[in-house]
Amino acid sequence: MSEQKKQPDYFEFYESPVSFKPDLNVVKAKFYALSKKFHPDFYANESEAKQQEVLDLSTLNNKAYQILSNSKRTLQYVLELKGVVVAEEAYQLPQSFLMEMMDVNEALMDLEFEPDAEKLQQVNDDVNLIENELDAELSKLTNQFDEASAESESLLKDIKDVFYRQKYIARIREKLPKP
Repeated sequence: MSEQKKQPDYFEFYESPVSFKPDLNVVKAKFYALSKKFHPDFYANESEAKQQEVLDLSTLNNKAYQILSNSKRTLQYVLELKGVVVAEEAYQLPQSFLMEMMDVNEALMDLEFEPDAEKLQQVNDDVNLIENELDAELSKLTNQFDEASAESESLLKDIKDVFYRQKYIARIREKLPKP
């Protein structure tokens, strides 16, 4: 089995608690402060090793900001950081969800062969409803996680499940013809 490369802890780097919804004002302030501190131009006369160290810290700062300022990327990042989601994972979605998606996929196939504006609108409405329900569920769960003083493994598993259902819906959304 290949060894998993340890991911940098952007929360630790920004001296911020692990959160699915980090304070964007804090994230932005840390990003700008560290951008100034680690600007390569300030280290032009330093040794090559020091210049490389500063460049690495500057790169880390940019990556931290890209992840923590984007809610979807933060969601995936925290799940990976906690070891709940791993790359190339074959996650098994709940059977009830897959049955519901089977109906949506069948409707999409029908639309490929027989375009129907009314049916397309109904599928769009159904997908919007599912997305909204998943967003509400995810918001509730991530708020519970962020407010909890102790980490809950079952809460992280529930968040992981919603994460994968959202990814599935995103793929459906890509297949949906534009009305």
